[in-house]
Amino acid sequence: MAEIELIATATFGLEAVVAREVRELGYEPATVENGRVIFNADETGICRTNLWLRSADRVLVKMGQFPATTFDELFEKTKALPWPDWLPEDASFPVEGKSVRSKLFSVPDCQAIVKKAVVESMKSRYRRQWFAENGPRYTIEVALLKDVATLTIDTSGAGLHKRGYRKLNSAAPLKETLAAAMINLSFWRPDRVLVDPLCGSGTIPIEAALIALNRAPGLQRTFAAERWPRVGARLWQEARREAAELIRPRPGLQIQGTDADPEVLGLARYHARQAGVEEYIHWQQMPLAALQTKHRYGCIICNPPYGQRLADLRTVERLYREMGHVFRNLDSWSFYVLTAHHNFEKLFGRPADKKRKLYNGRIECTYYQFFGPRPPRRDIDTGAKTPAPVE
Repeated sequence: MAEIELIATATFGLEAVVAREVRELGYEPATVENGRVIFNADETGICRTNLWLRSADRVLVKMGQFPATTFDELFEKTKALPWPDWLPEDASFPVEGKSVRSKLFSVPDCQAIVKKAVVESMKSRYRRQWFAENGPRYTIEVALLKDVATLTIDTSGAGLHKRGYRKLNSAAPLKETLAAAMINLSFWRPDRVLVDPLCGSGTIPIEAALIALNRAPGLQRTFAAERWPRVGARLWQEARREAAELIRPRPGLQIQGTDADPEVLGLARYHARQAGVEEYIHWQQMPLAALQTKHRYGCIICNPPYGQRLADLRTVERLYREMGHVFRNLDSWSFYVLTAHHNFEKLFGRPADKKRKLYNGRIECTYYQFFGPRPPRRDIDTGAKTPAPVE
């Protein structure tokens, strides 16, 4: 199989997390830059990265990159790329685009030029003048940044945050990819207690259970490249079989999600059933003020309301003060809180030990990390096995 240049796209702030996940799969990142991790793999790598990457948004095939300041230059250099090596004769290939600080600023014109160039390339290979485009989907993107064009094909289809378990949505759901990143940026391990006391529809506890069980997040969904002849059904079957064999049951796993709202807890339970992790999570309707535990060490990871609307701001600020009061009683625990409120530390009553800028959708947030003392070391197996690196 040929070596392929792939791009794992990432929300700003999560590039290092995604790079670590790529590395754990056995692919060494060649470049880590804003919003993406570039690495080399083969066709099997398309299957494995789509199935296993927890914090990436998509996996793209990088077709080419070149300077382009005129439409003629964009057309000729796009046409020269090996599109027929990927696109079969019946391929459906819509073109998407974006342009930032480039002379070619008209995105619709750039899309039309790229579409025309790909068609011309296909004509040369397939010896025909018209293509029905009624076969597998290959979404092409032309991205222009400072007069440099990057051409890619999307292998994922729906974004990787769509695991397949969340059929119903709450008012402000946290993306699964961000929830997984929040967990991986914490000191939580499967042998420790994890509590989300404001769990909403359950994304953080569910993602924690998937991590603890070493269950590939993409096992319950399909991907655009599953219909691509170049990748082939056999490689997908092998990758899924590998992922299924690596699932590890964990009796005694202690993950808890609580919320005062019975309706969203119903959603959480439903999503946990859909994800196949219902038996590993304890759900309980409970106000934050009632939170207590017999466990000496543990982690709280949560995504409380932000108070984006002025009418909600006072309620949210009262909640943050209450969090500070309740969490103070858990003096040996670690806390991880994602919020867009700039005065969170003041309201919480304690400066964070570490802060990290993250984005929840388009909302700029801070991930506040408060570290408790390290638990006593125990001679135990603490967790998930990654797939064996590729040879």
